[in-house]
Amino acid sequence: MSRTSAGRKRPQAGKSEPLLAITMGDAAGVGPEIIALALENEPFLRSSVVVGDVTRLRIGARKAGSSTKYKVVESMEQVVGRTGEVPVFQVELPQDDIPFGRLSPDAGECAYQCLVKAIDMAMEGLVDAVVTAPINKESLFLAGHKYPGHTEILAERTGAPDTVMMLAAGAMRALHVTTHIPVAEVPSALTKERILRVLDLGHEALLRMGLRDPQFGVAGLNPHAGESGIFGQEEERIIRPAIEEALSRGIKVSGPLPPDVVFLKMHRGQFDAVVAMYHDQGHIPLKLLAFESGVNVTLGLPIIRTSVDHGTAFDIAGKGLADPGSLLEALWLARALAGVKDRRTTS
Repeated sequence: MSRTSAGRKRPQAGKSEPLLAITMGDAAGVGPEIIALALENEPFLRSSVVVGDVTRLRIGARKAGSSTKYKVVESMEQVVGRTGEVPVFQVELPQDDIPFGRLSPDAGECAYQCLVKAIDMAMEGLVDAVVTAPINKESLFLAGHKYPGHTEILAERTGAPDTVMMLAAGAMRALHVTTHIPVAEVPSALTKERILRVLDLGHEALLRMGLRDPQFGVAGLNPHAGESGIFGQEEERIIRPAIEEALSRGIKVSGPLPPDVVFLKMHRGQFDAVVAMYHDQGHIPLKLLAFESGVNVTLGLPIIRTSVDHGTAFDIAGKGLADPGSLLEALWLARALAGVKDRRTTS
């Protein structure tokens, strides 16, 4: 997740603020609305650029009842010293009149190109982090891009060999050993090395987020964490040896623990993060407790990337009902991972 240092081209204006690139996401979803609403927040108005179609972004702002204004720029030099208007690196949407809430290959293509452009900007050192609005996988497929989601595009484009999905919601975090694979394939995908990789990247990330001594709980795969092999062997053969190796490396970790209690223990403050063995094991508890404020973070990339933890919400897109809470949290977390302390107050 370290920022690329080679060939840094972003003009410096004596500021300590990181520069965040926000991708528009699927043009038919809530992305254009939540971006406009989030950028009414002063720190992000000053420190963000958007990668997307400016016409669609302006429509999204009107739909959301937002005062956010946009201006197309062509270089980073035009970003420095700007006031009032959010810089937009234009990625043309083939049709201006794509209906909100509908699948569209044009929207899928535009979302893909926005993401690619933002990734390249981060890899070149032009921005400090990428924050992504939601894409629609079906629209992406209709456009000919056969990826399960953002993560696989990010990994391919950056050349990252091994990534980890982390969901974060306040003091709760879930790190996923496996993600977008069928549940039937999860047992064979679990390895000691993969679990160690998840713990290593999670430990590094939590330290960067300001936790001095992060504590991890590891969920078992099977009911009751296998009950000493009665309900399954993965805990004893794979998960426990990984935990023992992590402990020898100085990582504070407990487990394997029954999946139905380990998240409760985190919720009560015993752990800073839980290692989940598969997608829904980690997603369900965090989305239940913090659906509007969850953030998706991709660990193991050479760039910083955070994202909203919700979809395109086609049912409410274009109706002025979208909630920017998750995007705001993703922006705050991107700043923290870029080395800026969260200065929010409770007032």
